[in-house]
Amino acid sequence: MPVLHNISQLATCPPDNPQADAGLISNAALVWKDQSICWVGRLLDLPSQYSAEPVVDCDRRLVVPGLVDCHTHLCFGGWRGNEFESRLRGASYQEIAAAGGGITGTVTATRSASIGKLQRRAHAFLDEMLKLGITTVECKSGYGLDEASELKQLEVYRRLDEAHAVDLVPTFLGAHIIPTEHSQHRDRYIRLLCDVLIPGIAEQGLARFCDAFVEEGAYTTAEARRIFTAAIEHGLQLKVHADQLSDGGGAEFAAEMGAVSAEHLEYVNDRGIAALAASGTVAVSLPLASLYLGEPYIPARKLMAAGVPVAVATDFNPGSAPSYHLPLAMTLACLNQSMTPQEVLNGATTIAARAVSAQEHIGSLLPGYQADLAIIDAPSLNHWLYHFTPNACRAVLKNGRWI
Repeated sequence: MPVLHNISQLATCPPDNPQADAGLISNAALVWKDQSICWVGRLLDLPSQYSAEPVVDCDRRLVVPGLVDCHTHLCFGGWRGNEFESRLRGASYQEIAAAGGGITGTVTATRSASIGKLQRRAHAFLDEMLKLGITTVECKSGYGLDEASELKQLEVYRRLDEAHAVDLVPTFLGAHIIPTEHSQHRDRYIRLLCDVLIPGIAEQGLARFCDAFVEEGAYTTAEARRIFTAAIEHGLQLKVHADQLSDGGGAEFAAEMGAVSAEHLEYVNDRGIAALAASGTVAVSLPLASLYLGEPYIPARKLMAAGVPVAVATDFNPGSAPSYHLPLAMTLACLNQSMTPQEVLNGATTIAARAVSAQEHIGSLLPGYQADLAIIDAPSLNHWLYHFTPNACRAVLKNGRWI
């Protein structure tokens, strides 16, 4: 049972704490055995039963739970760097999409890529994410938009979950946009989702969640309700891309459907905030997408004041958020969403774990939890998120094993 000691500050992030309280302990120690945490507390209070155990010196650094990126589009073909200049010259997200770019461009590249190429590429992304202290990643499909290509993306996630140290949480996002070949036959594609893809994916255990992009130019609430009804019938939990580009009632719809999370919410209204608070749905903020698209940042203070838990994630994808740097997203959440470092850390750990229905075993450093943690080269949480560096993570413990 190794003892991690000489910790300057330990963030335990208890799941039942208020979001503003990350359970910080100064001059701390932590004990784990195999894959689970056994004890945490002040070093002075370390029980004598651990006094003869091997010691790992933290060298007066910060220790946090392994970070949970609860919204990514990890598997995709190609990049969209050409759109970057177009946006800088004033083209909107919708205008780029109407010209055949955006999600449609990535669908073309993903369909043409082999499963091996997609797997190798996503594996490399996970390697870099792990170095940042990210130990669990939610990963969406949605760049295939036909039966073979959606299954190809989800199969990549199944293989990577077996092969990589990072734990993956797969989400089926067949309802990302209507693919071009079905643009004049929307109902035909929605029937494919409801009658073929959702039943097959559920039977094969290829996804835990079903997501839909509820937005003008994507899916209406009526269409998403049909898709989600099928998902519920087949045992999938729900997530919603909501109110990203306009106030379209996505938050209220997510609450009505009992979604685990409503994601984006840049244009959420007061009715939507009240509905999320009543339903217990997690709001997932994506500050990198706001940065790249020049859109408003999520009204995190209003959400938290209403009692809505706010997670922080990257939205890593090739277009609107081409970065998997969750610590950067966390600093942006502090600066642009007026969230405190403790609120942000809880948002990227225990609340993010709640957004993937895993808060009972990851996202916190408490006895019985999975031994996932990151050692950060900073004396405190405040210092880490204020003094941004390319990567302050010095070591990662994943499932009780040093990576």
